[in-house]
Amino acid sequence: MNAAQRSTISARQLAVGLIGYCAFVNLYAPQSILPLLSQEFGATAAQVSTIITVSTLAVAVTAPFTGAIADVLGRKRVIVAAMFVLVVPTLMVGLATSLSAVIFWRAVQGLVLPPIFAVTVAYIGDEWPPREATTAAGIYSSGSSIGGFTGRLITGLLADLIGWRAGFIALAGIAFAGAIATIFLLPHERKFVRSEGLLASGRQMLAHFRNGQLLATYAVGFGVLFNFICTFTYVSFHLAAAPYNLSATWLGAIFVVYLTGSALTPWAGWAIGRFGRRRFTARVLALWIAGIALTLVPSLPLIILGLAISAGCGLVCQAISTGYVTTTAKAGRSSAVGLYVTSFYVGGSFGAALGGLAWTIGGWPACVALVAAMLAIMMATVLFGWAHGVLVAPATTPIEPP
Repeated sequence: MNAAQRSTISARQLAVGLIGYCAFVNLYAPQSILPLLSQEFGATAAQVSTIITVSTLAVAVTAPFTGAIADVLGRKRVIVAAMFVLVVPTLMVGLATSLSAVIFWRAVQGLVLPPIFAVTVAYIGDEWPPREATTAAGIYSSGSSIGGFTGRLITGLLADLIGWRAGFIALAGIAFAGAIATIFLLPHERKFVRSEGLLASGRQMLAHFRNGQLLATYAVGFGVLFNFICTFTYVSFHLAAAPYNLSATWLGAIFVVYLTGSALTPWAGWAIGRFGRRRFTARVLALWIAGIALTLVPSLPLIILGLAISAGCGLVCQAISTGYVTTTAKAGRSSAVGLYVTSFYVGGSFGAALGGLAWTIGGWPACVALVAAMLAIMMATVLFGWAHGVLVAPATTPIEPP
């Protein structure tokens, strides 16, 4: 491999990490200031969590169609255009003066996010060899986790300093800078095979429903975001209340736990090759259950440790699932990833809604019980669905760590 080739690979690795960062710096940014918004708009925890739910629902609705369009138009063109469009609703959230306006513009944000991250995962599947796809997905997930952390930190910090609206204006600037950088860093696709048209892409999308391996992976993806949204939405209310009484800045800083995922996800491919996909994922899920249970201990350091374990395990599961989708779908990868994203974000919407119900009924312990129950379902899917009958996953080729 010559120096020019190494430079190209480094550039595209940086590009997919940056794209993940720019998407997720926006998507979950309000979580650290939900208690503040609840007070400002006079809304309950369940009502203000609609700010999160509406975005995830919008993502779920548009993701499959985004994939079908990208299978026709190409990858980079769709990704870059969507990154520029994202600037507008992000800025408008910062200018909103009512909860209903915030909810509306957050829905618009959700509509334009799938062309960014769903198509990027398909780009990874097209442009990287199968041996390296999970590692590349891990780099993307690392960028996503860093974005998730800094988005919450920026909004929390600026909310305490000069007001929460300034945080979203800053995020709009980040989105614009990221779009410019992607133009130069992300190479045009070379291995992309254009679909014959939207009708043909639609037929490919329907064919994915006959692929048992994809269906099992979609089920796991549903559970991943269900747990993330339930955990990291309502833990803010838990820690904003007595005896912790954390400010918006400290609630944003709590999300530094996402960086555990940044450190771990690039190694997911190596771990799958070493232990096997089914066995390794089951162990990760077991550790995740232990992590969420640890947040019940009335000690802030132990709660943070439990959140760090949960974040690391969740992001590793996400890297495994997205990598598996890209290697399992032999045709129409964008639509296959789009369906995964739909399942993923439908799970997030259910996590916010059922989490709000659990919070109303039993507070944080009820939310923890809900997450543990979903993790048990996910483990059963992995242990039985990925191992028997039509849902058996093919052997994984060992993937070298980055």
